[in-house]
Amino acid sequence: MQDGSRKAIIAAFLANLGIAIAKFVGFLLTASASLLAESAHSLADTGNQALLLLGGNRAKRRPSSSRPFGHGRERYFWAFVVALVLFSMGGLFALYEGVQKLRHPHETEGFAIAIAILLVAIALETVSLSTAVREARHVKPKSMSWWRFIRTAKQPELPVVLLEDVGAEIGLFLALFGVVMGHYTGNARWDAVGSVAIGVLLVVIAIVLAIEMKSLLIGESASPDDEQLILTTMMQHPTVVSVIYVRTEHLGPDEVLVAAKVEFDRDIDFATLSAAIDSVEADVRRVYDKARFIFIEPDIAHGGSRR
Repeated sequence: MQDGSRKAIIAAFLANLGIAIAKFVGFLLTASASLLAESAHSLADTGNQALLLLGGNRAKRRPSSSRPFGHGRERYFWAFVVALVLFSMGGLFALYEGVQKLRHPHETEGFAIAIAILLVAIALETVSLSTAVREARHVKPKSMSWWRFIRTAKQPELPVVLLEDVGAEIGLFLALFGVVMGHYTGNARWDAVGSVAIGVLLVVIAIVLAIEMKSLLIGESASPDDEQLILTTMMQHPTVVSVIYVRTEHLGPDEVLVAAKVEFDRDIDFATLSAAIDSVEADVRRVYDKARFIFIEPDIAHGGSRR
């Protein structure tokens, strides 16, 4: 796990832990459904940051006989668990509380306390979000949109923290809206509406995260630019006649498996061919340090195709 990802996770963990405690105390003092929903939201986020740190640590384990390609996908698995936690502990709980209060509305007490807690939470969450954005800018190409970065990033931590922090900011404003409307209209159902809106928001974010992590767990190839770099590097070797194909797959955010079928000069002997394969592998690793495992199969191209 890169330092930027770890810094963003720790900032989010500390912010969410403090916010969760403050919101729950606020709920005990005000009986606000929106504050209870947001308490569950922040508690889920706090646990999620711990899961991301756990995944990062477990992914560092060395390859073994049972896991010859390492444990890099642990980071994707725990990020997928994050989506499940956000869906259940955050989204479904907020929906349940909101529906219950719609059916049995009761007046929220301690309006000033609720507003103060929500404003402090918004300030803390803004600090966490700004940290995540700042760290993400170090790895996000300037020309790439934020949505595309979230959809294509191979490191799960920053997109997860970004989505959670954005969802937390929106959720806090929804809670603020529900509490304010409930107070000034005298209709407690507005507070329940805020809770339901928070639940819907969290469910949507959880589904987006689950879809992205599912794709990474199944296996994604390296980017087209990275594959082109690998192919070009192979073609520059003096013994390579053509590259029949290159296949790649991410074993983790910073670990890529490369498999290629390559046509070499037919006049070289076996010892020279073996040395040439080693040389091509070294060339690829030199220009593309994510290439952790490289498998090159010598073959004869039919029709001279290069892919």
